Amino acid sequence: MKRFLLAAALSLLTATSALAQTVILVRHAEKADASADPVLSAAGQARAFALAVVLSDADLTHVFVSPLQRTRLTAELTAAAHAVTPEVFAFEGGTDAHIQRIADRILALPADAVVLVVGHSNTVPVIARALGETGASEMRDCEYDRLIVVSVQEDGDSPAVIARYGEPANC
Repeated sequence: MKRFLLAAALSLLTATSALAQTVILVRHAEKADASADPVLSAAGQARAFALAVVLSDADLTHVFVSPLQRTRLTAELTAAAHAVTPEVFAFEGGTDAHIQRIADRILALPADAVVLVVGHSNTVPVIARALGETGASEMRDCEYDRLIVVSVQEDGDSPAVIARYGEPANC
């Protein structure tokens, strides 16, 4: 059922404009520990699999991740299923510069691009806002299940659908 609802949201947003990229934003899945660059926990691995299932019908053209392995591991199955090599965006120049580089790269893509961005609780909502989405609220540290689908419009007013995927986050 969740996959059907997300598919409906994706098709609705991609149909809103022939001149709009579709951007799917998620936070990395659950981490194994609190170290600086942890792998995914068992729950995180299950969530990464759930993401691949939910996005199996999306025509992904690009996958963007941070240099931290939890974002790469979250995106890995989905990227492989779509034969897309993830593009890594470094944190050079700080978080604001990182977010701006991702937004600029998305806006430079062809109008029919479908992009998955796997980021962090402090970057996902800000990237959505940088693309013109106005409703993206801050993300709590315990929130791993939010999925934002943004239809990037040329006029800067980009509608979005907020969905959940995988097991509910333990918040």
